[in-house]
Amino acid sequence: MAAKKIKKGSLVHAVREKLENSSEALSSDTRFPDYLFKSKGEIVDIEGDYAFVKFYVPTPGMWLRLDQLEAAS
Repeated sequence: MAAKKIKKGSLVHAVREKLENSSEALSSDTRFPDYLFKSKGEIVDIEGDYAFVKFYVPTPGMWLRLDQLEAAS
């Protein structure tokens, strides 16, 4: 099955393996909360290779690279 195209309004979650080994992870706290990987977030904006994702938990949204995200089922 082909991967769903990720675009503004898509529901996504982060891919642990791609986020934990990224340059972004090396430059910040690597203790990522489980909600990034287990809950759905909505892409609010896309700029270049990055998407601003608002997760449905009481926390601020965040910018993640598009290749660190996959469509949520």
